Amino acid sequence: MTAVVVEAVVKSAVLLAVLLTATAYEVLLERKLLGRFQVRYGPNRVGPWGLLQPLADGIKLLTKEDFAPAGADRVVYVTAPVLLMTTALFVYAVIPFGPEVELFGRRVSLYLADVNTALLLVLGASSIGVYGLILGGWSSNSKYSLLGGLRSSAQVISYELSLALAVLAVVLEAGSLSLVRIVQAQESGWFVVRQPVAFLVFFLSALAETNRAPFDLPEAEQELVAGYQTEYGGFKFVMFYIAEYVAMITQGALAATLFLGGWHGPVLPPVVWFGVKVLAFVVVLIWIRATVPRVRYDQLMGLGWKVLIPVALANLLVSAVLLL
Repeated sequence: MTAVVVEAVVKSAVLLAVLLTATAYEVLLERKLLGRFQVRYGPNRVGPWGLLQPLADGIKLLTKEDFAPAGADRVVYVTAPVLLMTTALFVYAVIPFGPEVELFGRRVSLYLADVNTALLLVLGASSIGVYGLILGGWSSNSKYSLLGGLRSSAQVISYELSLALAVLAVVLEAGSLSLVRIVQAQESGWFVVRQPVAFLVFFLSALAETNRAPFDLPEAEQELVAGYQTEYGGFKFVMFYIAEYVAMITQGALAATLFLGGWHGPVLPPVVWFGVKVLAFVVVLIWIRATVPRVRYDQLMGLGWKVLIPVALANLLVSAVLLL
């Protein structure tokens, strides 16, 4: 029993360290790529090739004034970023990064837990995470923050439906809600080949779920200053910031797990293959941000309710018929 607990604690600590480091350098990658896309230099002053820029940014953000606006609900105001950050990290308890391997004379799984209802836990956590945005916007006592929170609640609830319907097609193919079983079911072929429509719906829904351009309406700076996080500063703002970029990695990890074969791939070690697929997904998200202008809010909601949900339902029906 003690060995199991120690293994879980060690894996959790390693996962947390790797994830937070990856998030910091994901921000640097985005700034570098945006610089290239816009024919300018990205960050290149702090450290060799700008590699210490995330450290400088972290120090700057953590030393900013930590304030609370007058009239804010102090308890909810502090709870909102903590809730969002916690749910963003919780998902990784069930995401598999690789198979079982031999390490120090014993079999070690490259995931924290293989749960039969792992996919339900992931969807549930992402649904709860939206409360952090809503409560953050409401508790700030600011009309800009409130509008950002309202936009976020409508957007995430709408696109959660299409994302869940897209994922159900994968569940039908694999016959399981376990993410480990879903990856194992793709050993002979990735589900993106068998479910291209579901992958497209998932991808567009993931863009909206993470508030990424062209669907970044909850924090549209031209209209809402910064939306739900307008009145946040210091460490509380950092938690919002980190949670947003962790969500990008999360969607990449889910795309790799559900559609791109997970850790499966030739030559390279399984963990490396998983990392490459997640990185490719994140790069595409950044590329879209640099390329596609923000849509109007009515276009955003229309795409979700009038296009993605009907397409996802039709694809689910066809998949079920073909499997039967």
